[in-house]
Amino acid sequence: MSSCIYVALDTPDLDQAMAIAQRVSSHIGGIKLGLEFFSANGRAGVRDMASLGLPIFLDLKLHDIPNTVAKAIQALRPLKPAILTVHAAGGRAMMEDAKAAAPAGTRVVAVTVLTSLDNRDLSRIGVPDGSAAQVERLTLLARDAGLDGVVCSGAEVAAAKALWPDGFFVVPGVRPADGSSGDQKRVVTPRAALDAGASILVIGRPITQAPDPDQAARAIKATL
Repeated sequence: MSSCIYVALDTPDLDQAMAIAQRVSSHIGGIKLGLEFFSANGRAGVRDMASLGLPIFLDLKLHDIPNTVAKAIQALRPLKPAILTVHAAGGRAMMEDAKAAAPAGTRVVAVTVLTSLDNRDLSRIGVPDGSAAQVERLTLLARDAGLDGVVCSGAEVAAAKALWPDGFFVVPGVRPADGSSGDQKRVVTPRAALDAGASILVIGRPITQAPDPDQAARAIKATL
């Protein structure tokens, strides 16, 4: 069985990303490439990473008017990513157009509430009822828009899965029990996230910044 761990390679350095991915390849299920990597290396960099033979999670969190998001995804079609993200807050029409524009075989998943936000942050941007309610609201919207799943924290994935039993759930902000939470505010351990219903776990710094990334990935995988 393939690992459910996707390593987050949040670096502009293509060589560094390649080196880490190669070191941990036997313990992961795929590679997550976000804005930092994509802004520095573009589609060519994604193709280079894909040459390693691991599924690519292209985490660009697209959020714009429906036509713009659809055309952006059409421009990404040749890359055929395994997973692609949009923001659920972009609305139903945007999500519908995103899914329609995506290549066959690409899971389009909607980001609900960033794991760097807590309830105080949400209140400041006009979401007074907290992260749990917002995640549930946006999960239903993504489901009704025909997407494949959502991105949410491990604290909310059980509730999201209850609303969408056959959905695909990406859980970032995952930290080993002895790890630092960094700039994440709603974190859980890998085992807890998986038990709560996560389909894949996105893990970055606990692996990529470890003295021995291979051993760190091996240790996390062993807990699963």
